[in-house]
Amino acid sequence: MLNNKPRNIMPDEDELLESLVPKRAEKPNFLTDTRFDEFKIPPEVLMGLKDAGFTLCTPIQARALPLSLAGQDVAGQAQTGTGKTAAFLTTIASRILSLENRVPRLPSALIVAPTRELAQQIHEEAEVLFRHTGLTLMQVIGGIDYQKQADMLRKGVDVVICTPGRIIDYFKQGVFKTEGIKIIVIDEADRLLDLGFSKDMRYILQKLPNYSKRQSMLFSATLSHRVMELTYEYMNLPEFISVTPEDVVVEGINQILYHVSKESKLSLLLGLLKREKWSRVLIFANTKSSVERLTGKLKGNGYPAEGITGDLPQSKRFSLMERYKKGNIKILVATDVASRGIHVEDISHVINYDLPNDGEIYVHRIGRTARAGKEGSAICLSCDEFVLNLENIENKIGYKIPVEWAEDDWYIEDKCKSVFPKKRYEEKKKRRPVKEVARTKSIQPIKPKEKTKKNYFPGTFFGFTPPVSEQKDVAVIETGIEAGIGAIKDAVKEDELPQTVKPKKKHRYRRKSRPKAVGTVEGKEAKKET
Repeated sequence: MLNNKPRNIMPDEDELLESLVPKRAEKPNFLTDTRFDEFKIPPEVLMGLKDAGFTLCTPIQARALPLSLAGQDVAGQAQTGTGKTAAFLTTIASRILSLENRVPRLPSALIVAPTRELAQQIHEEAEVLFRHTGLTLMQVIGGIDYQKQADMLRKGVDVVICTPGRIIDYFKQGVFKTEGIKIIVIDEADRLLDLGFSKDMRYILQKLPNYSKRQSMLFSATLSHRVMELTYEYMNLPEFISVTPEDVVVEGINQILYHVSKESKLSLLLGLLKREKWSRVLIFANTKSSVERLTGKLKGNGYPAEGITGDLPQSKRFSLMERYKKGNIKILVATDVASRGIHVEDISHVINYDLPNDGEIYVHRIGRTARAGKEGSAICLSCDEFVLNLENIENKIGYKIPVEWAEDDWYIEDKCKSVFPKKRYEEKKKRRPVKEVARTKSIQPIKPKEKTKKNYFPGTFFGFTPPVSEQKDVAVIETGIEAGIGAIKDAVKEDELPQTVKPKKKHRYRRKSRPKAVGTVEGKEAKKET
């Protein structure tokens, strides 16, 4: 039965008045009700937190700070963008300021990061939080003047932010002293181990004061078996806290999966870049060659893209990251190694051009978007080459990624015919005829040398050439070394040769055989006869 009751399309008066009154800003859903000033934090540190815009704690901060400020060891599972950096920096500053027996000119805190970019990011946040504390800090990483960093360490700093390789070099040279370390932080421990720094981390931890005399904090996206092994060996009964990806990162990310052939993957990517409303894009590829090729293709199709890989010079990597943060570069193509340390708040889209082979890597990748409670999109292009990696990813996140099917008009033809610059192609083309000529010359048969007569002088075959007055011309056909030696023996008497090269004389008599051992039967009979 139809309801013929007329509907009131005019808004209610109370609702209209309520809409006109400005509402109070609501607390973002990624923050808790816990405030920083509720903890025993020095006022100098609270001023730095206020300058950085921190008032309410994120879940990882609310769980870690009560334990770390009390001096307990903490092992936390948290993704990038959850506020873990502010958590351990607050703990470090509070701990150092409360120390009564600080060792002068020796570092009191050590922060170890897997990559230079991440160390740079931590250093930038620490400069803001430590602004009113008077604490000195420095970063010890590769790509910066070696002697300059050594001089700064000798002068003395309070906090050292480093990568494993460079800090071990300074320790072996006696520049970096560990006697004053009161707190150590290992950030992104899973990535440190994945990059092969397991032995380096154990070396550093063994050179520090005993775990009972220092505080240790460890943060990792996943608490794998190797990470747990590290905590049990070098930490003092740590408290484990966990903020799962579903609670923090994935909630604000719109994940989409497209199944596409390997040949059509680039065409679909170009179509998605045209359809999607994006402000800043981060594209992941599995290999360095894929990054270089994809960057060239995007540039050839008119997109402002740059590529970053692990083997780029440090100055160029810093320059690219600064341009990307400022918005001068809209599309950045990166490998997983180079992406560590990319902390940009306004990344609207993360595109997995190649699916990673591990679910942990996928969680790290999509964590680059939807940071600080914002929304973002994570697009996966699953081709026949990497489709088998999808099972590991979905097992890690605990659910199936929503699948969408692209329409035919979404595919855009690739206008870039070659990814190499024109000059490089022309130089390569010029070198081709030279190679062909060289190849034809090497194929030509070699003519045998004609036998010629040469003059051999006595003693030349024995490493000695007599004076010109004693040389005798002996014509010998060149038939080999034996013929030359025979000719010399016929033409020259033995006494004319130098004493050092005279042949050894043969023994006149045959050498008597030694008597057999006495212990044998034959030996006993021989003894009786004598």
